[in-house]
Amino acid sequence: MINEQIRDKEIRLIGENGEQLGIMTAKDAMNLAKEANLDLVKIAPTAKPPVCKIIDYGKYKYELARKDKEAKKKQKVTEVKEIRLSPNIDDNDLNTKAEQARKFITKGDKVKVALRFRGREMAHTSSSKVILDNFFAKLEDIAVVEKAAKLEGRNMIMFLTEKR
Repeated sequence: MINEQIRDKEIRLIGENGEQLGIMTAKDAMNLAKEANLDLVKIAPTAKPPVCKIIDYGKYKYELARKDKEAKKKQKVTEVKEIRLSPNIDDNDLNTKAEQARKFITKGDKVKVALRFRGREMAHTSSSKVILDNFFAKLEDIAVVEKAAKLEGRNMIMFLTEKR
């Protein structure tokens, strides 16, 4: 809220240089802001009494936008890459998939390893956990299991992330 939008009877006022000007009525604060050719901005509406500051509103909005932009720059978005395996996968194919997963993990992405069962393969789900264990063994030096292998419907799923 800025200027005339502030309808509180009493407010705590902070001057343009950050000095405390004390508790006063909103009208008095508005007059002080007009004298300085600045805006009266409510910065802490939940406080008792609400805190207002005499500042240039355009400059204030710009600073907030810049801070948000800086915070976004520092964020790292991690993607979840999926690698699909089948219960009757051969060793060379498993090695190829493991190398693919190694690339994803070194880039900083999470890897979802899905072992998909079709038809009668569902009868042998317990013996197929060994495939996921072998897959993890090939990546043990750079990866850690974030979520252990678990059967979800027709897929056995395991999540791997980079070692810290």
